[in-house]
Amino acid sequence: MLLAIGRAESRTVRSSRFSRLQEAEFRVFSQFGEDGIIQYLISRVSIEHDTFIEFGVEDYRESNTRFLLCNDNWRGLILDAGQTHIAFVRSNPLGWRHSIEARSVFVTTDNINDTLAAAGFTGDVGLLSVDIDGNDYWVLDAIEVISPRVLIVEYNSTFGPDAAVSLPYDPGFQRTRAHHSNLYWGASLAAICLAADRKNLAFVGSNSAGNNAFFVRRDVIGDLPTLTPQEGWVDARFRESRDPTGALTYIGRRADRIAAIADLPLVDVMTGARTTVRQCLDPIG
Repeated sequence: MLLAIGRAESRTVRSSRFSRLQEAEFRVFSQFGEDGIIQYLISRVSIEHDTFIEFGVEDYRESNTRFLLCNDNWRGLILDAGQTHIAFVRSNPLGWRHSIEARSVFVTTDNINDTLAAAGFTGDVGLLSVDIDGNDYWVLDAIEVISPRVLIVEYNSTFGPDAAVSLPYDPGFQRTRAHHSNLYWGASLAAICLAADRKNLAFVGSNSAGNNAFFVRRDVIGDLPTLTPQEGWVDARFRESRDPTGALTYIGRRADRIAAIADLPLVDVMTGARTTVRQCLDPIG
């Protein structure tokens, strides 16, 4: 049923032209409206190799690429620590109906290129999705063996539209251990845009949830409009903050999210200077 509805939505999105990516949103297997945005972008971008890579998939039940796999029959590689995503693919018709490789790896800047190459993914790829809740900026910046035409990267809306900041690199980073609030993770949109720009990828918008940024390689961008971080940043409205016991606290306002992690360290990715959430962000909104 979900796939049937998604296919109908996909046909509508692919035949449309939108002024903002959010207008293309629909959800089948993605967390928010990423499935629709992906369908829209691949209909507007020339794709030579229908291949995808996604890391940070948890058990792959909810992901950015599962609809792409099932609806468009792309070939893919999914990476995460543990075995749950491998078990899910192997126990599911996905494992034999489609060409999908699932590997267990805790992704770091040191192993990402070797991991991709060992799995047979190098050079031009259709789509890359990065969501590892911590070192996203550093790992994206370290990738050299592939050149995606479409890129999706999670960003931390709490860090605002202006500051180009990231958590300091920690190869063993785990979000739930870093701070009980679950708010201290990842990088700002401006930082992600800088890393993408160095790989010839232009920012084309965010989802309406305010957690995923979308990029297209400049040689295939066509007439898609490009945005600055300030134009494309979205203040997230989902409320996933926690107290020290792990219970949800539902912090909504950005100022309150900032206050909860104000003294934790960040790095200005343009200068390399160490700072804190409090020092580099104006707690408004």
